[in-house]
Amino acid sequence: MTYVIAGGGLAAAKAAAALREQGYDGPLVLVGAEPHLPYERPPLSKSYLQGKSERDKIFVHDAGWYDEHHVDLRLGVEVTEIDRAAHEVVLSTGERLGYAKLLLATGATPRRLPGDALYLRSVDDSERIRDVLAGASRVAIIGAGWIGLEVAAAARLAGVEVTVLEADSQPLLRVLGSRLGSSFADLHREHGVDLRLGVKVEAIGGGVRLADGTHVQADAVIAGIGVRPDTRLAAAAGLEVDDGVLVDASLRTSDPDIFAAGDVARAHHPLLGAHIRVEHWANALNQPAVAAGAMLGRDVSYDRLPYFYTDQYDLGMEYTGYVRPGHADDVVIRGDLAGREYIAFWLEDDKVVAGMNVNVWDVTDDIKTLIRAATPADRARLADPAVPLTEVLA
Repeated sequence: MTYVIAGGGLAAAKAAAALREQGYDGPLVLVGAEPHLPYERPPLSKSYLQGKSERDKIFVHDAGWYDEHHVDLRLGVEVTEIDRAAHEVVLSTGERLGYAKLLLATGATPRRLPGDALYLRSVDDSERIRDVLAGASRVAIIGAGWIGLEVAAAARLAGVEVTVLEADSQPLLRVLGSRLGSSFADLHREHGVDLRLGVKVEAIGGGVRLADGTHVQADAVIAGIGVRPDTRLAAAAGLEVDDGVLVDASLRTSDPDIFAAGDVARAHHPLLGAHIRVEHWANALNQPAVAAGAMLGRDVSYDRLPYFYTDQYDLGMEYTGYVRPGHADDVVIRGDLAGREYIAFWLEDDKVVAGMNVNVWDVTDDIKTLIRAATPADRARLADPAVPLTEVLA
């Protein structure tokens, strides 16, 4: 009764741990395409990229943990096919491996552009970019999302001149809306970033050529234009796929013996009443415990609110909740937006659906309470720092 985990990141490692913690003592195989032990990705664009943390700190478990917990760790090997009828996976080595339950934790892959650009997804990518920053005088970054902006901050801290090229009218526009996007634009410009908005990249080579004919000089080009969920295995096996592997609240796919967690999973969220896919660390950290419970036949459900964070220069931020695409501009600010010490609340029908605390700490639980209440909030009280968050709905 072998359980197989396809994937070698945080979700895979946490799933292995959760299965053992929840009492599964049978054969357990973790198949990871990278040659490295499973690791966490947030440091790759933050502390590890900046040289502030050691490589050993990014690994979820050390090598001895897998031996001690009898996890058959196959590194540098991929699952290339799922044979649902035979309950087997085919490995890149040619081996066929039977499974009783299978967890897909295949993550996501960067969207790519034609031309010679660097991308940041793996630890090898992070080290390559760090080496480039150590020797470059100017880099161009395509994309002003979270990865693009974090890499821009790391480059500026390394003393490298930076040009960021973004097709939208503001950074992070689809996530934060125009008002908050403008605040992040100001942050980076104050730190010397040449931020160019509303531009279209025509070609990469010897820098970047824009559609208007402008040539942006750069020693290296780094692209951060988003990722795609790696659904190739699932799609080829006939599982339901739609911007991720579709799973229910217990993280079970359309096949009762196959589950998915992390960046690849588009899960039904009981509180939100919709399928959502969130490409952030918290899902990879927390979903595996639920998936493990479901694989073991327990009645479980993943209902944690989405959460992510960023660090850029002297700005630290946590974001909790979920805003539907196209609904990011109804926002209430509590605190000092210009001074970057505030909480932003996104509302739909006057109900708080998400909150972002910037250089304000220990408020995440209060933000979660406001969201879960699903009760119309008084906007004036929400914006007033003198009113405790615990009393906004009172």
